[in-house]
Amino acid sequence: MTENALGLKRTLSGWHLWGIAVGLVISGEYFGWSYGWAAAGTLGFLVTTVFIAVMYTTFIFSFTELTTAIPQAGGPYAYGQRAFGPVGGYVAGFSTLIEFLFAPPAIALAIGAYLNVQFPELDARIAAVGAYFVFMALNIAGVTIAATFELVVTVLAIVELLIFMGVVSGGFAWSNFTHQGWAGADRFSMATVGGIFAAIPFAIWFFLAIEGAAMAAEEAKEPTRTIPRAYIGGILTLVVLAFGTMVFAGAVGDWKGLANINDPLPQAMKIVVGASSGWLHLLVWIGLLGLVASFHGIIIGYSRQIFALARAGLLPKVLSTIHPRWRTPHWAILAGGAVGIAAIYSDKFISIAGQPLTASIVTMSVLGAIVMYITSLLGLMRLRRREPQLPRPFRAPFYPLFPMTALVIAVVSLIAIVYYNPQVTGLFAGLGVAGGAVTYWRSRIASRAQSDTPLRRPG
Repeated sequence: MTENALGLKRTLSGWHLWGIAVGLVISGEYFGWSYGWAAAGTLGFLVTTVFIAVMYTTFIFSFTELTTAIPQAGGPYAYGQRAFGPVGGYVAGFSTLIEFLFAPPAIALAIGAYLNVQFPELDARIAAVGAYFVFMALNIAGVTIAATFELVVTVLAIVELLIFMGVVSGGFAWSNFTHQGWAGADRFSMATVGGIFAAIPFAIWFFLAIEGAAMAAEEAKEPTRTIPRAYIGGILTLVVLAFGTMVFAGAVGDWKGLANINDPLPQAMKIVVGASSGWLHLLVWIGLLGLVASFHGIIIGYSRQIFALARAGLLPKVLSTIHPRWRTPHWAILAGGAVGIAAIYSDKFISIAGQPLTASIVTMSVLGAIVMYITSLLGLMRLRRREPQLPRPFRAPFYPLFPMTALVIAVVSLIAIVYYNPQVTGLFAGLGVAGGAVTYWRSRIASRAQSDTPLRRPG
């Protein structure tokens, strides 16, 4: 599809892509990860985070090869389809869709929680739904506007995390971080191992969705050059921020009070500077930008995934419609928003394994991500064998060590997530089977309709 046709337009620079890659993830530094402390303690979760950081670093270097070799809006769906055919494409596409559809409502609820710190009378759900309407509208208005906004708020969110670390450093004590840091005990034991593995989804949340920048590939200028730079710069930025945020937050006081909440950073700062400090209010207001950056960026990601799946016939064709003026997939943006808003209010009717709603949504999103990572890494190795002549502007370094390292850790992570979250896994599998059945049924109807169409003789 060319730019002259009614399709996605190439307007994004390397800085835009870096902003999307980091912005998609940066809310993971603001909330979600502290649930890992509840499972593993501070030291146990530190081990988990190192384990997952190795996976993401080796994965991104491997994933970038696919992104530059097959620069399509479908991202993982396109890679799975090329490597394994329709079934592989469906598994990768479904998993990515789950990841990107379930992450935004969790982030929207955190936006509501942060706003509730400033306005206690404001209902967090109403604020979350309001965020959906505002940022869906911004995304529909045009990708350049959306990506520029994403870059600005991402930079501000990074600055705010650095300010947080500087302000709370006055109360920093390593003994606070290590106190009962092995899942509530002062010494490591085999009992801690279970907590370390149970905390995997929340360590993944630190880095979840960085791969979503691949879905802007059809809108990137010079994607074979700009995407590798964005990914490599992005993962290095996020690793530094993840460890810095976690260590500084856990060293200011009793870390147990920061586990199982949606706003650990304001609460950590409150311990050091008090509830009335201007620093705290600054963190809440600018900290919202970190949540907004990820929320807004993931809307870009889920809409492009829905658009690509609809274009391929796996979802209703109307979802692949491009707005004639703004050149954005407006129906895809609205459809993903409808799912997210439904998820925000579902906690009134659904409880999964007694977890807070946010923790269950995070786990569902992470499960989709891990299945997609495994499919993509297997696809990378299969395409290396089947299509050695495929142009690869960026080749995974230290092949096959990097993709194999990422694959092994991803498989271990998947086993741990399934073991510790059987209810969420069952829901994920049920949605996958139902989606596959509907896709198969629709493809059979389309094939039958095509075969029944009489051929016309020319002239």
